[in-house]
Amino acid sequence: MSALIKITNLTKDYVNDDVVTPVLRGLNFAINQGEFVAIMGPSGSGKSTLMHILGFLDRLTNGVYEFDLKNVAEFSDNELAGLRNQEVGFVFQSYNLLPKTSVIENVKLPLIYAGVSPREMQKKAEKAIEAVGLTHRLNHLSNQLSGGESQRVAIARALINEPKMIFADEPTGNLDSKAGSQIMEILENLNEAGKTIILVTHEQDTAAHARRIIRLRDGVIVTDEIVNNRRIAKEGELRK
Repeated sequence: MSALIKITNLTKDYVNDDVVTPVLRGLNFAINQGEFVAIMGPSGSGKSTLMHILGFLDRLTNGVYEFDLKNVAEFSDNELAGLRNQEVGFVFQSYNLLPKTSVIENVKLPLIYAGVSPREMQKKAEKAIEAVGLTHRLNHLSNQLSGGESQRVAIARALINEPKMIFADEPTGNLDSKAGSQIMEILENLNEAGKTIILVTHEQDTAAHARRIIRLRDGVIVTDEIVNNRRIAKEGELRK
């Protein structure tokens, strides 16, 4: 099986007034289509920077990033924007919903500039909202939703273009344990349906829903292991 993502000797430096600050230092790993990978690490470990590079929001300094057998360094900024819109879905801790705008209109946003007809846009949005169990909230305004419901809308919006992979950056960070568990169950179900999920978190309980955990410290990979923690995660939730 060809890797969806292949990273070779990846480095990322930030330069400020001729001061070079290394953030990522020679990373090597691959992620196959359909994996559920958690990227963990303490604050400053480089996990968010890595997610931004993998999600085409930032460029690496040195090394090679291959996505679907193509070298990302060869893509123009416009091509990267197209990849972000068509191949990737993002779910952030802060939801990033438009206030005083309905659930379905928030979910439609990625399609507005994609040349999709209004009828097809409505159909796709309703399907994505159904996938996260929010059909009963279709026309509610985003500021009328709970935190857990808002994150579900964010996931539906991430699904609207049927991307190959979904990045979830601390998706349960603003939620209570019950709502957080529901969000992670949705991500598990999406993974079991074939979606590649890349989760960025510092919480062990959240990472326990993944099937593989890559741990970063000071910009290097300290462990990369296959795990089978979902049963443990669910048992832990039942004890809460």
